[in-house]
Amino acid sequence: MDNSTLFLTVFLTGLVLFIGGAGISLLLAPRSNNDQKGEPYECGIPTRGSSWIQFKTGYYLYAILYLMFDVETLFLFPWATVVRTLGWAGIISIVFFIAVLALGLAYAWRKNVLKWE
Repeated sequence: MDNSTLFLTVFLTGLVLFIGGAGISLLLAPRSNNDQKGEPYECGIPTRGSSWIQFKTGYYLYAILYLMFDVETLFLFPWATVVRTLGWAGIISIVFFIAVLALGLAYAWRKNVLKWE
């Protein structure tokens, strides 16, 4: 089996499973239409007063930095599986990748983004 046939088989299998699962869910899921479903609340507790609360920007920056470094470290796993076949070019590229990450972390540290106040 060549690569294009394998890709097509996996793609079509995934598509059939997705459409089948969504279709079965639409057919078998219980339906309930009432006024409470349209109300904005979380965890079954209605909100009291205004739900618009301002948060410090630092919390968002901290979360974005965490997600950025977390996702970028996921790129190391595929590299680690083929590092022997890549040779020195692969090692140099990953050192460059980690250096860019370190520069981003140093920049965030210098701008005091990582201080939790």
